[in-house]
Amino acid sequence: MTIRVTVWNEYRHEHQNEKVRAIYPEGIHTTISSFLRAAGIEARTATLDEPEHGLTDTVLANTDVLIWWGHMAHDDVRDEIVDKVQERVLDGMGLIVLHSGHHSKIFRRLMGTSGNLKWREANERERVWVIEPGHPIAEGLGEHFVIPHEEMYGERFDIPTPDALVLVSWFEGGDVFRSGCCFQRGRGRVFYFRPGHETCPTYHQPEVQRVITNAVRWAAPHTIASAPVVNVTEPLEKIGG
Repeated sequence: MTIRVTVWNEYRHEHQNEKVRAIYPEGIHTTISSFLRAAGIEARTATLDEPEHGLTDTVLANTDVLIWWGHMAHDDVRDEIVDKVQERVLDGMGLIVLHSGHHSKIFRRLMGTSGNLKWREANERERVWVIEPGHPIAEGLGEHFVIPHEEMYGERFDIPTPDALVLVSWFEGGDVFRSGCCFQRGRGRVFYFRPGHETCPTYHQPEVQRVITNAVRWAAPHTIASAPVVNVTEPLEKIGG
């Protein structure tokens, strides 16, 4: 079955910062969609400044997995769009939240927490450890991999306890972080993946691409389940004598 992905990005840093533009000349969203297409996944893009942020009813109805990258403009995302995305996740659409998307409206709403954490921009070495090697998101990865330069995120990360914790990170400065977290919300699967600071070429790294590609396949709806039936009044079995 073809998996239909929409890669959403604010697409603001790339316009305002020459360093980011040099790393991602066509935007972070284009880089991600390109390696997904190379893996045989159908991928489109959407950005903040498009009408309805590029997430029209038609786009969302034809999206199996939504990838979300946001940072500097979380408050610019309209609440009615967040409502629609939340409804689609609860109905079965997968959601992959990247890096500073931990403070996005949609992630905080689905988690019910602040998403707060520690951070430091020092271009530190990050070692990402695979702690659940049997999980589908870890397929094809070794015991660990290194990202040469990244922004540090440190605990405590204010999220609910993940249903599965696949990846943890250690940073050169000594901090650690839960960097690959799986959640179930309604019928939808949610994966938070930490790496991806805009001034680092993280999304060009093969191991990072592998994690995101694996996560898309994991988060895609795997069964066509009927919507739960509510307000049933007739009993299935005879009641009483």
